[in-house]
Amino acid sequence: MAYNVITPFLLLKLIERSPRALPRSAVYLSIITFVMGASIHLVGDSINHRLLLSGYQLHLSVRENPIIKDLKPATLIDSFELLYFYDEQLGHLMWYIPFFIILFLYFTGCFTHVKEEKTMPLSGWLLLGPSALYYWYLVTEGQIFQLFLLTFLAMVAMVIHQRHKGSVPDANGLFLFASFSVTMCLVAVWVAWLWSDPVLRKKYPGHLYVPEPWSYYTLHVKDSH
Repeated sequence: MAYNVITPFLLLKLIERSPRALPRSAVYLSIITFVMGASIHLVGDSINHRLLLSGYQLHLSVRENPIIKDLKPATLIDSFELLYFYDEQLGHLMWYIPFFIILFLYFTGCFTHVKEEKTMPLSGWLLLGPSALYYWYLVTEGQIFQLFLLTFLAMVAMVIHQRHKGSVPDANGLFLFASFSVTMCLVAVWVAWLWSDPVLRKKYPGHLYVPEPWSYYTLHVKDSH
């Protein structure tokens, strides 16, 4: 609940510090949608946590879970699948699309002329690891690799475009770009490590295979204790 209040406030403060004016309507709509999506996810996760305590297994689909598949009447399973849709799909999209839009809008203002080129301070290098780990968790647990990849490619395109105009990222822009770059490496290592896992492969089919950390936990760690 605190996250749903603090994070939008911090995003607004971040936008206020942007070196250039950003479209207010886009910012306000993004923040409103972000709060709605995060709130939907909060409710879904609260119920999901109670299900975990009852034996729900995240590495299985809703209908394959032992505590779900034998529910009577069978229409109850449809209700849990609807909850899963609101939590893991609709909630995540309404949460993360505005989040990355705001970060990208902020990034577009983080450029300076070449002759005033700035480097990332020591504090930025110290925070780079925790920042990349945070984004790695968002990407993998939130199942938003496609959205993250599009944002990263847009940032790369922006850097190339600005270089043609004689500008480069400032210290804040370098930190954000470096965080995303390290995150891409972490996701690649994570996927390569679990590439041949048959159970997770079944749970996450398709070419963009990015398993969730909590699914890995319930499959390989939880029962080993």
